[in-house]
Amino acid sequence: MYNFPMQTPSHQPFRYYLPAVLVLILTGGGGLYLVMTRTLPTIGPRWLFFFFLLLLVTGVFLPATWFFNRRFSSSPPAGPQVVIRQAVWFGVYAALLSWLQIGRVLTFSLGIILGIALILVEFLIRTWERSRWKPSQTD
Repeated sequence: MYNFPMQTPSHQPFRYYLPAVLVLILTGGGGLYLVMTRTLPTIGPRWLFFFFLLLLVTGVFLPATWFFNRRFSSSPPAGPQVVIRQAVWFGVYAALLSWLQIGRVLTFSLGIILGIALILVEFLIRTWERSRWKPSQTD
């Protein structure tokens, strides 16, 4: 029989992210509700709309980014900062799309191009992290 060394999972369990998910969703959803029902669309509330939308979408996509990084692991393994950063990219993408839609500039092809650009930025960041990663030397 072959004896392979046990690989310990370097991923955090989901309960590690659960408080952040709940705070982001509750703050983003509650703030978005208040901005949309209790304010006029002037400059201040409009920026609050984008901020709360970013929080809400980040909270909604945090479990998905955790799952995908756990399912499709990489070398180096994605740490908590990578999972949160990728969820924030989804929030930035949603806020950017809504900002362009309010200005009536958004088209389907522009949305696709922006999505591909954000994916490319994350790919380049992960490539940079991979080039700087040095595995631990264990005896």
